[in-house]
Amino acid sequence: MFGAVFSASYSDKFEMHQLQEATRERPTAHWRRGYQQGSATAGMCYYLEYDGPIPGSPPTPGTSAQGSSCSSRSSPAPRHDDLQPERREHIERVPAQPTTAGSHALSGYVRRLRVALPHFSSLLPSRRTRTATRTAMAVRTHLLVSLWFALTIPVIFWDATYLFLRPRSMVGGDLHHFWKPYALYQEVDYIYGVKAYEEGDGFPNAQSLLNIVENLMNIAYLYLAHVKGSSIAPLVGFASAVMTLSKTILYWLQEYYCNGCSVGHNSLQDLIVLWVIPNGLWLLVPSIIIWRLGKDISGALRLADRAAKKELSGKKQ
Repeated sequence: MFGAVFSASYSDKFEMHQLQEATRERPTAHWRRGYQQGSATAGMCYYLEYDGPIPGSPPTPGTSAQGSSCSSRSSPAPRHDDLQPERREHIERVPAQPTTAGSHALSGYVRRLRVALPHFSSLLPSRRTRTATRTAMAVRTHLLVSLWFALTIPVIFWDATYLFLRPRSMVGGDLHHFWKPYALYQEVDYIYGVKAYEEGDGFPNAQSLLNIVENLMNIAYLYLAHVKGSSIAPLVGFASAVMTLSKTILYWLQEYYCNGCSVGHNSLQDLIVLWVIPNGLWLLVPSIIIWRLGKDISGALRLADRAAKKELSGKKQ
């Protein structure tokens, strides 16, 4: 109850105060420089000249009153032109002091305020450096890189789905007609055959899952390089090629350390024609892509570094 009474009383007083402040005439004053009329002090000085009645004195219609007279003790005010630029202030309009207690009017308006802030822009790359970086990282496409990624995308999806859908994708399965060439290859490489499936070997599906990730990166490279023209494309293509190469090397090393447990049963001719040459392409072409895209990335980084050093040396001078 007391809270409600207090709130209502405070609200009424606040509204009454706001109404009084809105209807009260506020005299304004101008700073003048010259000879003040009626002043006993000789010489030039600064004084206040009110547009309306002087606060605390009866209003005089049709005339403008003058406020605080020049002080004989004070030295003449410094000229505006003699002040330093950073400390030069020009006060155009100064409202008179409020006559009602409790009102909070400002005693003056500062026309211009200079705030010294640290130059944070020096901590950030300049426009020239950013432009040089974007120019250096502009997309440069290569026919071999784009052609390899475009041709291997459907092959990788085809190979991965075969392994994920075993045994339905194998010989005798209801979906085998989509993967007829694997009827031969599952006899060449037991990783793709019945032996690995019956033993529950998890390597085929694990490497197929990584193949899907690799394929998505290949698609991203083609989109970024040929559609968006993004400077990120070489980095994505480089990462995808590194992933392909390292995964293929792991595939070969597994056969080496298990004494050809999956392909050792083939004749030398079948091994070279059906396994070494096809899998060798996944070593050769990704290596070329890594070299080509790595050269582009390193060249762009060197160009950006030279631009940054040139700009830094210019700032020191």
